[in-house]
Amino acid sequence: MFVEAIENVERFTRPIHFIARYYKGTDIVPGTATLFFVNDDGFAITCRHVANQILHANAIYENYLRFNADLRKFANDPGQKHQRELLEGRYKITDESVIRIIFHFIQCVKNYKNLSVSLHPSQDLALIQFKNFDQLLYKGHATFLKDASLLKPGKYLCRLGYPFPEFTNYRYNRMRNDIEWTSEGRQNSPSFPIDGIITRRIGEGNEVTAIEMSTPGLKGQSGGPLFDTHGLIYGMQSSTRHLHLGFDQINREVTSEGQRKRVSNYPFLNVGQCVHVDIIKQFLKEKRVQYFEDNA
Repeated sequence: MFVEAIENVERFTRPIHFIARYYKGTDIVPGTATLFFVNDDGFAITCRHVANQILHANAIYENYLRFNADLRKFANDPGQKHQRELLEGRYKITDESVIRIIFHFIQCVKNYKNLSVSLHPSQDLALIQFKNFDQLLYKGHATFLKDASLLKPGKYLCRLGYPFPEFTNYRYNRMRNDIEWTSEGRQNSPSFPIDGIITRRIGEGNEVTAIEMSTPGLKGQSGGPLFDTHGLIYGMQSSTRHLHLGFDQINREVTSEGQRKRVSNYPFLNVGQCVHVDIIKQFLKEKRVQYFEDNA
């Protein structure tokens, strides 16, 4: 049902690859997110929480470099451990802290010189503009639903994104004590669609700001388009809500593989939350960014 729509939407939907390193250890943690283009001038939208990682990546690393520089001053100090703890507190670094994030836009534009990021003031939405690039590497652009009154419970829609970070073109450089991209390994991740129906419209005050879907959005699909069978864009995947069902089973006896066991279960329904199409169009209009719309 969504075959042609997915083929069309994939032309202007792209992954963002991230690799991260935590304070304790040298393991590299890969991750993905999604963006999609709204015109032929290098403008794309994604989630604000995704854009924040892009905006704060340098500041996170610079904070760690300053911490490391101060720590080296106590390299031969008998009280180095205590000094490290003091510095960790000063620079707000814990065992769970990310100290390095590197990102890479996949097949978006060729050789861009500058990047502009604008955050929506209240919604999980951001605008990215690639500036001074040589060539577009995407084709086409989003066409948004014009009449939002068609967004009703029961409407069958699909989302597309990149939830599974299967790329492997990265490594830890021991000489530099840093993580980096490489030319070896797998450089792409597959797109993944997920369908569902609209369950509810979510509002703030008198304004409908989001769309709830019967199926969850997967990690890495954040920033991906929500669309119908014609490829018309109805919104953007933002997050997953966890609704407690109230069917709790506490210390219940069950038989599993021939053995009696006591188990507890607290079930939740995972549903998707998408930024409403009108919120997206309003934001683009405020930023004076050209966009396209049509009726279903």
